[in-house]
Amino acid sequence: MKFRLLFPIVIGIGLLLLNCEDKQTSKKSDTTVVKDSTISKPENKLKKTLKPEYPRLTDNNAMEFFLEYEKENKEDKVRITTDFGIIEIQLYDKTKFHRANFVYLTKRNYFEGTQFYRVVKDFVIQGGSSDDYNLAKKRQKIGKYLLPPDTKRGYTHKRGAVSMPSSEIESAYKLASPFQFFIIQRKGGAQYLDGDYTVFGEVTLGMDVVDKIANVKTDDGDWPLQNVYIRKVELID
Repeated sequence: MKFRLLFPIVIGIGLLLLNCEDKQTSKKSDTTVVKDSTISKPENKLKKTLKPEYPRLTDNNAMEFFLEYEKENKEDKVRITTDFGIIEIQLYDKTKFHRANFVYLTKRNYFEGTQFYRVVKDFVIQGGSSDDYNLAKKRQKIGKYLLPPDTKRGYTHKRGAVSMPSSEIESAYKLASPFQFFIIQRKGGAQYLDGDYTVFGEVTLGMDVVDKIANVKTDDGDWPLQNVYIRKVELID
């Protein structure tokens, strides 16, 4: 009789122990699944390793880059909005590297917020730079490079000519600063600059605005006493 009474009890205890083991196994499995499901870091790593849209330009790759860039970016008309009004410019196709460079910088929004930082009455207004620290960061993202001169296309430094200043780096070849440009304001032009600087466009609308800027008061370094900002540069049809 005792055996018969103990047998059901033993079976019951055995089933209870098996049930507890199943629960422990289930908990371990759930924990493993949770850990696996949170592993998504490789996707983030893939995003970080994606190449930027544009390469950082250097003297070694800039010319090759612009040679290809100008084939796909044929825009040649620009509108510059300043504190004194609008200036429209026709870029020359023959000076393809300088045209492509100006188009590229326009599409990268480089010029917005820069200034006409050098003004010489009855001579020239020069733009594309600033004393703003953020401009240096813009240039770092674009790169550090120079453009060689392209002065034998028959273009002259007439009134309204858009040209590129020489670099601060001393060079017999008058390597150009790609971030800056100047507009001849002098009546009769400044042909004595021909051969030294690359004319790559001309003003087609807004010479009255150029004249207004050229007449602002400046300090001894030709910097306007009141900043003359380039608010917007855009490509137009």
